[in-house]
Amino acid sequence: MYRPLADIIRPQLLGDIVGQRHLLGKNGMLRRVIESGNIPNMVFYGPSGTGKTTVANIIASETSRRLYKLNATTASISDIRDIISEIGTMFTPQGALLYLDEIQYFNKKQQQSLLEFIENGAITLIASTTENPYFYVFNAILSRSTVFEFRPLEPSDIAPAVERAVRLGAGDGVRVNLEPGVIEHIASSCGGDVRKAVNAVELLLSAAVRKDGDLTLTLEDAQTVSQRSSMRYDRDGDAHYDILSAFQKSIRGSDPNAAVHYLARLLAAGDLASASRRLLVTACEDIGLAYPQAISIVKACVDAAFQLGLPEARIPLAQAVILCATAPKSNSAVNAISKADADIAAGGCGDVPDNLKDSHYKGAEALGRGKAYLYPHDFPGGYVSQQYLPDALKGREYYAFGMNKAEQAARRYWDEIKRGKTDEDEKAPVE
Repeated sequence: MYRPLADIIRPQLLGDIVGQRHLLGKNGMLRRVIESGNIPNMVFYGPSGTGKTTVANIIASETSRRLYKLNATTASISDIRDIISEIGTMFTPQGALLYLDEIQYFNKKQQQSLLEFIENGAITLIASTTENPYFYVFNAILSRSTVFEFRPLEPSDIAPAVERAVRLGAGDGVRVNLEPGVIEHIASSCGGDVRKAVNAVELLLSAAVRKDGDLTLTLEDAQTVSQRSSMRYDRDGDAHYDILSAFQKSIRGSDPNAAVHYLARLLAAGDLASASRRLLVTACEDIGLAYPQAISIVKACVDAAFQLGLPEARIPLAQAVILCATAPKSNSAVNAISKADADIAAGGCGDVPDNLKDSHYKGAEALGRGKAYLYPHDFPGGYVSQQYLPDALKGREYYAFGMNKAEQAARRYWDEIKRGKTDEDEKAPVE
């Protein structure tokens, strides 16, 4: 039966695993736990190809417990019952070690079926997930487990694995000629995924030109098999929200270079809609009243992007991103509405003052609706002091002027108006 090269060369010892030094280095917590032999319930969280399954296999080989493997995409409660039925028998005298891959695909009931047995130690659970476990794994499972995060590997970590794959994949007695840059390109273009890198090597070896029994791996072929392979993007997964978060935070942090980078990653995945939506909200949330025209310009750029479609859409969006990243910033508007939301959520509404209530119907005057309302346009500067908030919130301040040129100019204007100073006063001759 055919076995992928990535499975053939899978490390059998902790010392052979590349990367994950924060977990498996000399003083790494996970390494010390494994070497102690006292294996707790664990959740391995991280992208594909970062060593989660490999570590689970090594743990199983170094303990006296029988290893069961399930993939939550295809497993059912009956599969779990089958494992439970063998606990305490001659097959599992020391208990069972269950490796449950992609646990996020188990629903709450399926995850709950494991609780009793991981509670009493009959089953030691090692679950893996590519999604954030704090969103996808049942809290009762998390409370009984330790979460270890596996990170994407650096090219320098992956290069030795690529070299090993070339050596073992070619077979004994076969000489492999590598053009300069092949190893480095594969290692840097796999998005931190060792499995993807080894798969690229296997494909290269299969398609390599053979001459006098030797194989030649060219840089051009390496570039072909790794097209777009460094992209980690799933519109429903963590990577999607991580990139969007980095996109907005780069604009907020006034870094146009990083902002354009994350825009390019979104558009490379064809996600025009998400990039546009996040850009629109960023124009209001982070630029806001410091540059009120930003939202109009961004909306025009977004409209142009959708009319153009990709790839040309990237041009107006890049313009909007750079404008927002280099614009002055203010979050005064979002702060104001957030404070108001908090009062509403806490029940702080109160009745609308009578002077503000609708008076455009028969009988309104008899009810006192709008009777004491002062029409601002009848007063100098178009302003008159009167109560607008409900009595329960009288004096509450939600909006605070931001410390930027536009909002400070507005603050000075209203300070003068509210002191009774108008444009007419400015124009009046000095006696």
